[in-house]
Amino acid sequence: MTSDDHVIVVGAGLAGWRLVEALRAEGYAGKISLVGAEESAPYDRPPLSKQVLAGKWPIEQILLATQEKIATARIDTYFGNKAVALDAENKRVTLKSGKVLVGTHVAIATGVGARELPFTGAGAMYVLRTKEDTQELLEAIERLEEDDQVVIIGAGFIGAEVATTLHARGIKVVVLEAASRPLQGPLGETVATWLEDLPKEFGVEVRTNQKILDISEDGEEVFLEGESIRAAMVIGAVGSALDVTWLEESEIQLDGGVVVDEHFEAQPGVGAIGDVAKFPLRVGSSVEMVRIEHWQLAAEQAIVLAKYWVSEITAEPLIPYFWSDQYGKKIQMLGYPSPKDSIHLFKGSLASRSWAALYSRNELITGVIALNQPRALMLSKEFLLKPTAVGEALSKEF
Repeated sequence: MTSDDHVIVVGAGLAGWRLVEALRAEGYAGKISLVGAEESAPYDRPPLSKQVLAGKWPIEQILLATQEKIATARIDTYFGNKAVALDAENKRVTLKSGKVLVGTHVAIATGVGARELPFTGAGAMYVLRTKEDTQELLEAIERLEEDDQVVIIGAGFIGAEVATTLHARGIKVVVLEAASRPLQGPLGETVATWLEDLPKEFGVEVRTNQKILDISEDGEEVFLEGESIRAAMVIGAVGSALDVTWLEESEIQLDGGVVVDEHFEAQPGVGAIGDVAKFPLRVGSSVEMVRIEHWQLAAEQAIVLAKYWVSEITAEPLIPYFWSDQYGKKIQMLGYPSPKDSIHLFKGSLASRSWAALYSRNELITGVIALNQPRALMLSKEFLLKPTAVGEALSKEF
């Protein structure tokens, strides 16, 4: 890339902003245009369900890109003006306003949105995906009275974090989960069993095996099989939704995300990073095409793409990492195991609520998960840098 190039970054979230920073850090001096569907400059989302919702941080504190940083990065911004079409061959991006940007490189970093639920009162439900969502939720919390109850639909990572934060604020919370155990889908039955008592010990009621029939139009009653629950507010935390409809005429490959190679390119000069990217990842002895919604991974993908575009450097393979602070504990994971993989406890004990375990498939390590064992988790990263046998991993002292 030279100073005559023009990079159009579509998506002004973490991945998009980290790409801007990485391009400049790699020495790229050409034009950059940053397109965002939201009116806001790029900001950090994880604190929304933690520090911001807890009232510990003002919402302004989560900004990643201040006006000063935007000026220093020398970029043109198009906030509140989402991309509606891409001509990948000619690197042309059409915006909602009708403006057309023409560049030499296009990076797709549009992330995901909140999954919509098919209920009568879906419009009265609260979600936690954007700054605006969080501001609305904070204002609603201020209107709660002493005995009011909040119902959270979904006991996954976001649902658990929101429940934790609200309970810490003295708000009565009931969490409804369709599965037989929280987190069983992403973590597997064994690990979910190890974690299932955490909400109760923290003081949060989680009801499993719940089939929700509907929500009242005013959002104040949840109808279940055989009963209904009154709520001062209902919060939906049932996962994310990917929207790539604007790319359907672009001729880039779509398959549950934007399909990219190890450099995070969909085709020469067109890349995809963050939640929207479906990329090759070595898991155990095989390579899988995966799409992963992790904060850390989005930032690292941006650096990989920037290095490749600027210097044609092929980066080392990435190792997915995520964490979740819930019910007074910290869950951390490395790798990308299947929930059906075998589990091997190697540090701590279940009774102490402090442990670390390995996932394996075909006798090779596929991931590491830890509860309040950050050191053991990070020391285990070496098991994912190359194919590592279970026996070899378990012989290591921690």
